[in-house]
Amino acid sequence: MAMNAGSTQATGVFLDLFFALRKRGVPVSLQEWLALMQALSLGLERQTLTGFYHLCRSLLVKTEAHFDAFDEAFLEVFRGLELPIDLPEKLREWLADPLRWDRTLSPELLAQLKTLGLEELLKMFEERLREQQEAHHGGSHWIGTGGTSPFGHGGRHPSGLRVGGPGGARSAIRVAEERRFRTYRHDRVLDTRQLKVALRGLRQLRREGCKDELDLDGTIRQTTKNAGELELIFRAPRINDVKLVLMMDVGGSMEPYAQLVEHLFSAAHASRHLKDFRFYFFHNCVYGKIYQDNWLQEGVRTGDVMRLLDERYKLLLVGDASMAPSELMDPWGALYRYENDPEAGRDWLLRFARRWPRAAWLNPEPPQAWRHGTASVIARIFPMYALTLDGLDAAIRALVGARRQAPVPAAS
Repeated sequence: MAMNAGSTQATGVFLDLFFALRKRGVPVSLQEWLALMQALSLGLERQTLTGFYHLCRSLLVKTEAHFDAFDEAFLEVFRGLELPIDLPEKLREWLADPLRWDRTLSPELLAQLKTLGLEELLKMFEERLREQQEAHHGGSHWIGTGGTSPFGHGGRHPSGLRVGGPGGARSAIRVAEERRFRTYRHDRVLDTRQLKVALRGLRQLRREGCKDELDLDGTIRQTTKNAGELELIFRAPRINDVKLVLMMDVGGSMEPYAQLVEHLFSAAHASRHLKDFRFYFFHNCVYGKIYQDNWLQEGVRTGDVMRLLDERYKLLLVGDASMAPSELMDPWGALYRYENDPEAGRDWLLRFARRWPRAAWLNPEPPQAWRHGTASVIARIFPMYALTLDGLDAAIRALVGARRQAPVPAAS
């Protein structure tokens, strides 16, 4: 396939890719598509299908979560288009029954092989088709298998046309067929960087402080009212007003999810989009003390934290909400009994919900596990979301949305 964006055939194939991506939910905009057309006009794909694959993925895919969908779309459109020239039936028979051949080449020999452009390859390929009279395996010139010829399959060459079988090295179609990104989906948490991006949704900007920022629109508007006499208008800068409290369950049944919670904590701690960030740890449920370290050694009184942090804070709790019913429902039911703390864990959670109306719970367990036991009780106190990228996005929307009505305690 010629990488010429101006040809009718290529344009049609490109449009097929555009619609295949949109069909699979990859949010490709016209602006990104025009950027791809401009890159092709500049020859940035280097006249290879592999170069085109990487160019498309870099310009059209915004997140690793869509890599798998991109590979599916690419395979749908370009599988079988690596070689547009029809092959004689006799040549197909030769290539279908290759001989065993040692394909191990030294780096020095590979370095001596000439890298060829697409137009030069197509011209040479047509010449070989006219001249070749028999099968060839392991050579460096004819269409065959093995060896270092740029035409055929099962060999090694820094550039070439794959003919009649799988390639001996990586190519665009081979990369897409491997689909190494099948786990890169929105229902899985990937890394700290993606969590940071998700946490940006907590931004709530408002203007505050001295009016030392030039309001260009206001200046133009006021100058127009003054019949052209310039009048500078200033305004207060916009700052992020979000304050977040993150409380994390550690130990016990949360051990399998320790790394996942660590990624979330690291992302929140490194986020520059928060006016204030506080974090605490607990085990199974919140009681009269919460902790400033995950070893549960540096305890602070929960009531003191509630008095210190006003209702403008947003509360995000992370845990599997799984424990013995007595730990949640019974006074003195905590595994660690605290002095003068007869309140049940559920009562503390209800107090949290009343103190911080914008609150959410992230649960690493699958949603079907929340329907029973202590998780179902906690899910009636806080809106509960899966600890995934989609779940975090939904939780953030809940935190920045309207305040929830304080839950009413259910009868014990």
